[in-house]
Amino acid sequence: MSTATPYDSLTPDVILAAIEGTGVQCDGHLLALNSYENRVYQVGIEDGSKLIAKFYRPGRLTDDAIIEEHTFTHELLAAEIPVVAPLRTTTGDTLRRFEEHRFALFPRQGGHAPDLERGDDLMVLGRTLGRIHMVGAAGRFAHRPHFDCERLGHDSRAFVLDHGFIPNELEAAYASLTSDLLRRIDRLEIPTRLRIHGDVDFDDTVMGPAVQDLWMLLSGERDERTHSLRKVLEGYETFVEFDDAELVLIEPLRTLRIMHHAAWIARRWDDPAFPLAFPAFGTVRYWSDHILHLREQLAALDEPPLRP
Repeated sequence: MSTATPYDSLTPDVILAAIEGTGVQCDGHLLALNSYENRVYQVGIEDGSKLIAKFYRPGRLTDDAIIEEHTFTHELLAAEIPVVAPLRTTTGDTLRRFEEHRFALFPRQGGHAPDLERGDDLMVLGRTLGRIHMVGAAGRFAHRPHFDCERLGHDSRAFVLDHGFIPNELEAAYASLTSDLLRRIDRLEIPTRLRIHGDVDFDDTVMGPAVQDLWMLLSGERDERTHSLRKVLEGYETFVEFDDAELVLIEPLRTLRIMHHAAWIARRWDDPAFPLAFPAFGTVRYWSDHILHLREQLAALDEPPLRP
């Protein structure tokens, strides 16, 4: 279980002191940004500019794992891929420390969300992912978490069952269903041949299959997902060839993400931010909906894979 109050000592005074300890003069303005796993702030600087400060969750990742993420984003930046990489110190370091806290500073970079219903946007995203994967294939991570069924599926299942988050009347249904799902997924080989984006941001970067970065751009009915996949791959294959054999992994990977997300909330439940953000977690309704979603995934595993 995570530390009960991992950010209790991360007060505004500490945040500003940590940043000013890097030689930056703050103007006192501090805005908390939307982030659950870590704590992220927009910080005003005396010259009128702004920085983004990211304070890492204690005990989640090793220093080496965080530095691998930073190094990867700097490789991408050097390849002129539009990512936001952490600022370096005068000695070239990116991971900083203040008291017991680890943090990184980033330039503030504006942007806008793509429209996943627009073919042109999907092609641009596909091209960007293709370029990321070209760089990702040129090296390997040694310290990042493993992307596999054991960590995302079996460990997630065990955690929620062992810690009493599922209402008693639903526990047997969850246990039986997830056992069936994982038995099916265990038969598949999930390649971990390249460094990928991973999930929401580079905080989740891992060695994994290329399709993990692609399937999350697909939504809607099957014909809509097929059309979207075609557009994404049209852009992607401008830079790198996609292995169509990975398409069979889309629904298994979606299943693992659903299970892992529930376990992620459970693992962080002692962090006061999580009960506020997920008030229904632990209720019969939440777990009924979760089990229904997983039943739909069991049916989806029997469908033929998407083909562009």
